Amino acid sequence: MDAISKVRARRNAVWLGPGAGDFDRFKVEVSRETLAPDWPLAAAVEKNVLIYDGDAVRNAASATEARLDLMAEWMVALDTGPGVIVIKGALPDRAVVERATAVFDDLIERQKTEGAGAGDHFAKPGANDRIWNAIEKHALADPAGFAAYYASDALAMAAEAWLGRGYQITAQVNRVNPGGAAQKPHRDYHLGFMVPEEMAAFPAHIHKVSPVLTLQGAMAHCDMPVESGPTVFLPYSQSFFEGYLAFSEPAYQDWFAAHHVQLPLEMGDAVFFNPALMHGAGENKSQDIRRMANLLQVSSAFGRAMESIDRDRMARAVYPALLEATGAGMTPRAAANVVAATAEGYAFPTNLDRDPPVGGMAPKTPATHMIEALEARRSVGDFVATLKALAEKRLA
Repeated sequence: MDAISKVRARRNAVWLGPGAGDFDRFKVEVSRETLAPDWPLAAAVEKNVLIYDGDAVRNAASATEARLDLMAEWMVALDTGPGVIVIKGALPDRAVVERATAVFDDLIERQKTEGAGAGDHFAKPGANDRIWNAIEKHALADPAGFAAYYASDALAMAAEAWLGRGYQITAQVNRVNPGGAAQKPHRDYHLGFMVPEEMAAFPAHIHKVSPVLTLQGAMAHCDMPVESGPTVFLPYSQSFFEGYLAFSEPAYQDWFAAHHVQLPLEMGDAVFFNPALMHGAGENKSQDIRRMANLLQVSSAFGRAMESIDRDRMARAVYPALLEATGAGMTPRAAANVVAATAEGYAFPTNLDRDPPVGGMAPKTPATHMIEALEARRSVGDFVATLKALAEKRLA
């Protein structure tokens, strides 16, 4: 290969442009079959999607080896497997889900009353209902209910399986009302929010890195038969490297329309998937089901979340409820799950002049301070003072 050919080949490999990807290769990738023997910890395989039992997940959560085994299977499933898993009964107590649903319904009605109804990014104005930054609003509106909700081992283990520790959860509630249209099939976060011209400005390795910075998920807040339009997926499509640029093209959209899968969900079920998986919200063809899901965007500690969230404010609100809950029997593991959903779990950025590493390579995070305060049964006032001092240290 001469020098000019080598330069051009390298350029084309690094800078993906229009027409990137081979459609025949895509069809081979997404025509694979999910075989139950390959996934020994799954309860079932339905329509190429792996199904896990929530009780089995909770049993594994308290046993180190079993926890690591299950998270390893999930990581591979999301990476090179079908790209999507369902956990039945991820939130087994319907009362916990119904309590959160009541908070979300109240927030939606308050938005409408105040004339601040949140627009949905894939439906006509007014067709659906959306709560942006639902996680912070939930924490402030009902700290005890928030703690019961985010104590979920299923959510914490799925996030850790894909992202490791220090992850950050954001959430957006979406209520798709009867008649709500289907969403155009797509990939998500980060590149998935860009137009093709913007995507093409990122070198190829970023197309590879982007999906591992986020875990997509959804908690079902009602029973969702297929006619209500639960999310539709194309298993294995996350493995098609050029998909961020290619999936908006007609050939890929047509293939998705003919080959996607869709599973009914029950209240308390959770679905988690690789953000590079081709997917979209389904059409709500029902007459009377207002399909509500808490959409989760869990970000790596090495990335940034999609929303600006005051996590110190959340921690101040949730700490008293968590102090009471742990005093009444909530396990340290469940409390740690709540802290991970509430407080900042990553040490940087900070001002290292005022907040230097002590006893390690990084300063203590707010999440670490919150765990230590709970373990020491420190007063609310003492913990709030610690947060305030830490926030001042981290200022530039």
